[in-house]
Amino acid sequence: MRHGSDLYKSRKLLESLSSPAIDIVKHLTPESPLNVYLEILDSAFGTVDDGDDLFAKYLNTMQDNGEKPSAYLQWLQVMLNTTLRRGGVTASDLDRHLLRKFVRGCWDNILIAELQLEQKKQNPPTFAELLLLLRTAEDKRTSKASRMKQHFGISKPRVSSHYQGIHVQSEEDCNPSQPALDHRSEIQDLKKQIADLQSQLTRITQKDSRNAKSAARPVASQTASTHPPAITTPSQRLQPHSRDVNNNTSNRPRPWYCFRCGEDGHIEPQCESEPNPSLVAEKRKQLREKQLTWDIKNGASKPDPLN
Repeated sequence: MRHGSDLYKSRKLLESLSSPAIDIVKHLTPESPLNVYLEILDSAFGTVDDGDDLFAKYLNTMQDNGEKPSAYLQWLQVMLNTTLRRGGVTASDLDRHLLRKFVRGCWDNILIAELQLEQKKQNPPTFAELLLLLRTAEDKRTSKASRMKQHFGISKPRVSSHYQGIHVQSEEDCNPSQPALDHRSEIQDLKKQIADLQSQLTRITQKDSRNAKSAARPVASQTASTHPPAITTPSQRLQPHSRDVNNNTSNRPRPWYCFRCGEDGHIEPQCESEPNPSLVAEKRKQLREKQLTWDIKNGASKPDPLN
């Protein structure tokens, strides 16, 4: 009976294989044991790491983000079985390594505390027992979250419906046959009323503005007729100009030469050169021309006398 079962498994395995895996086991006869097929396939496609490397990878495997604790435990079990086949661990230490690694690599500390997994390290449960504990705890959490969502999802419309019922009774003289008003229709009515009020306010504001402008025109014309325009005297018109002239007097050209020798850069008391009347006269002429030009440009009436 067992021999027939092995042949059936071998046949099913061959039917499920495709190239290149089927090419590797073609030389085997259909009567070959199943473990022979598995050994050849594992040698061709299995991992080539030794037991120590696999155990190191196993110890560094942590729970991924969003991964359920039960799924993480199953992945640890697969890696631990591979490590066992490569001689990385012994069969007697499987449950102990599995529990310790799960407690270390699982991020759900609340679940670990609820199941008291830290206290079970001395007498660890088997893989099947631990998996059942995790799935049961996950199912309880899922059911509780669903009930809570359903409760809060129903309670909100219930309060709103009760409020609408009271509002309808007060408006319709407590007539139970009158259906409750729809909440959305009430909002639309309120929006329409607000828009009407805004348009009325705009019309009133525009009307008041026009009335104020029309009332201001006669007052302005009356004021213009009773108060003639002020007459500006020539002295008043020239007063700002005279102030500007006084302010700019300091900018009027001044002598820049020596009155003794006619050279630039020093004054007469400090001059040690010989007198040069012709050069002094020429520089004085240039200064007068510059001052005259400045007076005409700035409107000065009386130029300062030259030395």
